[in-house]
Amino acid sequence: MNEVAKGAYFIAGGTGGIGSEVARRLRAQGWDVVLAARHAARLEQRAHELGARVVPVDATRPDAVTGAFDTALGEGSRLLGVVNCIGTILLKPVHLTSDEEWRTTLDTNLTSSFLLLREAVRRMMTTGGGSIVFCSTVAAERGLFNHEAIAAAKAGVEGLTRAAAATYARYRIRVNCVAPGLVKTPLSQFLTANEAARKASVSLHPLGRLGEPGDIASAICWLLSPEQTWVTGQVLHVDGGLSTVQAR
Repeated sequence: MNEVAKGAYFIAGGTGGIGSEVARRLRAQGWDVVLAARHAARLEQRAHELGARVVPVDATRPDAVTGAFDTALGEGSRLLGVVNCIGTILLKPVHLTSDEEWRTTLDTNLTSSFLLLREAVRRMMTTGGGSIVFCSTVAAERGLFNHEAIAAAKAGVEGLTRAAAATYARYRIRVNCVAPGLVKTPLSQFLTANEAARKASVSLHPLGRLGEPGDIASAICWLLSPEQTWVTGQVLHVDGGLSTVQAR
């Protein structure tokens, strides 16, 4: 067991491709991990696989988020870090996006981040700080076809990251964000399983491949690490060069 600092890491969206990989890496280092997600059956599967604690939560509901943190930390465990891997992929032009799709995209990506942040900082302010990591997307940086709703929601997450990093720095709370390109996860399977869509996506990434969950998880774990005490307010692009590089 890691004895550097006793406490727990809280991973929202802990049953997804990236969240599960973050949990595996933290557990391999000996950390106590709490996985939070909507689907109880998937949570139990991950709990059995990883030896992690689990708590069901709808992270778009304030009362549910408060209750999840209370349950996770009910035995006096210190909150070391929080990761929000909850997200959606909506690829539609704005004129075809319904009001419900817009609200769902904002709630799932931005509202969940706000609620998790609020509960996390309330606890971290009195326990010596901690690390919070959100997930954005390359589409918040680079204009991509049919990405209006998700780009707007994730751009909000990036703004939330920077503002919170400024507000809570004096409490030694670090807030950062990882912005992936297209990653092969169950969430993106509708794209990656389609050969034409997959090839088109690969061609956009200068490094010539799609991302793997481990590519993103390693960056998240780096930002969570107690060693990174001088990194805050950053949006780290892990996107195969898509946001900044044009190879040919």
